[in-house]
Amino acid sequence: MNIKLKSQLRKITTFIFDVDGVLTDATVIALRGGELARVFNVKDGYAMGKAVRSGFRIAIISGGKEESIRERLSLLGVKDIFLGVKTDQKLSVFDKYIADNNLSADEIVFMGDDLPDWEIMKHRAVLSACPADAVEEIIEIADFNSTRKGGDCAVREVIELVMKEQGKWMKIF
Repeated sequence: MNIKLKSQLRKITTFIFDVDGVLTDATVIALRGGELARVFNVKDGYAMGKAVRSGFRIAIISGGKEESIRERLSLLGVKDIFLGVKTDQKLSVFDKYIADNNLSADEIVFMGDDLPDWEIMKHRAVLSACPADAVEEIIEIADFNSTRKGGDCAVREVIELVMKEQGKWMKIF
């Protein structure tokens, strides 16, 4: 890991994630009645819960609308969940969240995987990350490319990386 990345990791207080393709493998199952079901990885969930208990802020900005997403993430202690965000609104939701919480760009990791995430990753001075199976345009601009695919511990990898660098990963709660 390069020195610049290590220095950035020490400042992180906030993780912001997309859902489909980051917390999931981007597969949706269409159920009767229009509900879309997703599969979440419990290891990603464990890392998210551990980060919340360690004082990190976690936010979700997703185009997905299903309340099951909110229910799953709420169980992990995630409170800042923005669902049903259209592609052209993602940047403004991000900016409002940053302003409302008085955050600076250097304390944020944003992980996205597809074109709706491109504007945030390209035009905001945050530490950007992506899963190994992100689209080419996202991989090219990400500061950190996970070795793991979306829904297969990419989220855990970035959380663990930050928490280990800050000496918080092995603390027991």
